[in-house]
Amino acid sequence: MPSSLLTLTPRPDLGILVARWADDAPTPLLQADYAELLALARQHGLSRWLLDVRRRDQLNPELGQWTTHVFYPLAAAQLLPQPLRIAVHCSPGRLAVYQDNPTQQQYLAYGLAEDREYELRLFIEEGPAMDWLLA
Repeated sequence: MPSSLLTLTPRPDLGILVARWADDAPTPLLQADYAELLALARQHGLSRWLLDVRRRDQLNPELGQWTTHVFYPLAAAQLLPQPLRIAVHCSPGRLAVYQDNPTQQQYLAYGLAEDREYELRLFIEEGPAMDWLLA
């Protein structure tokens, strides 16, 4: 069951699905949230995602490994032939943790690599994230 902390807003007019979390949640609930995100993306044919994680302040290595190594590749395969593009809107504090934590650096480097089945970028401001998604 997905958490009640997730708000999903499909924007078929822009070809974007916006996911916003109001707070953090345990890993199993966040994994259910991601499953709900993918189901809605498939339903509406939306392969460009804005993930607003500014209020999710806990960086769980287990979730980082799962999203970059398991979930995003699965989502990319299920959304073919459209390429999956993911703009992660994060807080400056979260970005600092990504940069300061060696484990998080590994997952981030893996997720940002050009040879992934998906494109992933991090943004502190929503405007540039949307611009990247729409480019």
